[in-house]
Amino acid sequence: MHQTREEPSLGELFADLTREMTTLVRQEVRLATTEIGHKTSEIGKDVGFLAVGGAVAYAGLLAVIAAVIMILASFIAWWLSALIVGLGVAAAGYFLVRKGLDSLKQIDFAPKQTIRSIKEDVEWAKHQTS
Repeated sequence: MHQTREEPSLGELFADLTREMTTLVRQEVRLATTEIGHKTSEIGKDVGFLAVGGAVAYAGLLAVIAAVIMILASFIAWWLSALIVGLGVAAAGYFLVRKGLDSLKQIDFAPKQTIRSIKEDVEWAKHQTS
């Protein structure tokens, strides 16, 4: 007499759950990798624009600084005009660097979509095992 089973055994259920969890973890890792890669490429491109723009602006700034020193030198000593302009440029540079660092600290590198998805997966797994 051959008996047909309509319900899977406990072992089969755990095997299915293990396969599904393995697939789920692989998909989450793939999602996290994609999400972080996308953010990294955007940041890299922006840093490239900053570097090139900074180099061009630096050349222009040097010419303006030289002109300001020459103008001031017609009223005061050369060394004093260079010192005054140098201190002003250094102060401006300091504030710009601080602003840039503060902005970078506010960037959230966490893969939010992946974290949200993992939380949903944990809830799903809890319901599967209860």
